[in-house]
Amino acid sequence: MEILKGSKSLGFIASFKMVTVLSIFLLGFSGYGQVSTKIDTTSIRIGEQFNYEIIVDQTKDVRFPKFESDSLNRIGVVTAHKIDSLRNQLIKKYTLTSFDSGRYVIPGQEIFIKDKRFLTDQVIIDVATVQVDTIKQPMHHIKEIQNEPYLFSDYLNYFWGLIALLIVIGLILYFVLRDKPTEEEIISRIPPFDAAKMRLKELDGKELISQNKIKLYYVELTDIVRTFIERELNIPALESTTDELLETITDFNNSSNLDIPEETLNKLQKLLQEADLVKFAKSKPLQNEIALHRGDAEGIIDVLHPIKIELKEEEDGQ
Repeated sequence: MEILKGSKSLGFIASFKMVTVLSIFLLGFSGYGQVSTKIDTTSIRIGEQFNYEIIVDQTKDVRFPKFESDSLNRIGVVTAHKIDSLRNQLIKKYTLTSFDSGRYVIPGQEIFIKDKRFLTDQVIIDVATVQVDTIKQPMHHIKEIQNEPYLFSDYLNYFWGLIALLIVIGLILYFVLRDKPTEEEIISRIPPFDAAKMRLKELDGKELISQNKIKLYYVELTDIVRTFIERELNIPALESTTDELLETITDFNNSSNLDIPEETLNKLQKLLQEADLVKFAKSKPLQNEIALHRGDAEGIIDVLHPIKIELKEEEDGQ
């Protein structure tokens, strides 16, 4: 009886082990069936592309590692497409190609489902060269590079470019030169008294006396006084001779209520006559005389300016 019991126990244990092994085998086979591959061709020519798909019968906890090429790395990935979901399946698609002829084996790709590792089947790809029929097609000499003839449209592009350049240059010149006032126009916009004072300071800054340019000094000094008289009193002083100017300003003083002091008229007469001697008779006054004439010029301007203002006030009062 004991021997019988022992044999029954051994038989039970053996049966249990067999069931366990069979269950593991079935489970492994079932898991393997969850991953498959699909390829649209196994034979291509150099440079042609083909599609390689990995299909997984799961949608959760699936991980696709990086595509593994053949051992020689002759199969290249053109595009790794996004993962598609279709009927409880996940599909990972690759567009592949090769530029080397030969037979290559795409190894099984690793897929992880719920952290379990699965491998796809290996795929063999034949890459053939493109044969050139040299019998039917005659060989030709290599031709030299030929220049294409110029067309009107080619010159038209240069023409429009030249037009645009000329427009830009024209605009620049317009804005640079537009309304650019001359020195005379700038001075004419300044009140006569202020302009005369400014020009006297500029004359002093030129230091013409120290450079022995006496004639030029008197030309500019009398021009300042004449311009002031013409603008301030409306008397044609610039184009008049010394005698004509003195006669005109004396008559103007007597006919209107200017009341220019006799001393001022005498200083003006001496200044203009001395300037004429320097300009036409090559006279050379002394340093103290030059300084005196400079002071007389400014004094004449200072006296005539308020006289003009008083005359205006009287006319407005009437």
